[in-house]
Amino acid sequence: MTILLRYYWIAILVCFASISAQAATEQSLLVFAGAASKPPTELAAAAFTEKTGIKVDLIFGGSGYVLSQMQLGRTGDIYFPGSSDYMDIAIQKGLVASETEKHVVYLVSAINVRKGNPKGIKSLRDLARPGLRVAIANPEGVCVGLYAIEILEKNLSSAEIAAVRANIVNFPESCEKTATSISLATVDAVIGWRVFEHWDPERIETVPLAKEEIIRIGYIPIAVSSFSKRQELAQQFIDFVISPEGQQFYRQFKYFTTAEEAAAWIGADRPVGGSYQLPESWQPK
Repeated sequence: MTILLRYYWIAILVCFASISAQAATEQSLLVFAGAASKPPTELAAAAFTEKTGIKVDLIFGGSGYVLSQMQLGRTGDIYFPGSSDYMDIAIQKGLVASETEKHVVYLVSAINVRKGNPKGIKSLRDLARPGLRVAIANPEGVCVGLYAIEILEKNLSSAEIAAVRANIVNFPESCEKTATSISLATVDAVIGWRVFEHWDPERIETVPLAKEEIIRIGYIPIAVSSFSKRQELAQQFIDFVISPEGQQFYRQFKYFTTAEEAAAWIGADRPVGGSYQLPESWQPK
């Protein structure tokens, strides 16, 4: 081996050793999150990294979809879905450490329309008017879509439900895409979360549902993944998110930080959390 070639291989080995050492010492977390918390969670993660030096990689999407990714890949440090429905599934399947579960914030269902409400939508039954373009998040993998179906099924007649279904032009695959469909005016209304208005206040407006139409208050839970090899770091991130320092980012986007705040906005007490089984009539044929 020539001296030049020998030096070349030494340089390569040094480079690999340096990369391996960096990978071994780098502290990072992988979070699978429902998009219902995306805007404030991005800010909270950045603040956590700045404070601790621990990098946080966030994978957002429909809560059911990201849970499947976590399970199939057998990876991830934290599961952070958009509602209790999918956390219940994760616990039943042993995909998270149930004793680490915490409630981060609370959500209330609402109708979301374009700013100024150009179609004059004032109630749930208005969504059955002919000619409206309606979107509901895909209820098979997105929490807010499951809540929407529950609200329709428990408040409208079969004829009214059929009329709303005739108006549905899209089933977005995440909360983010559901809200964006209003921002971009590709639909006239969605049954989403009240906070969508505060994600894009210049283009989205909330039409509250009647208090008797709201079945339950949603909450966003968080827990350590069963696949995590950095459980202490994961717990550190959870502690930050539920602390006053972390909660400020959720308050910035007008999330409710207690169930009592959510009930006060509704004007009535409602069950908190729980789950709902998607009716067979809404499942793909």
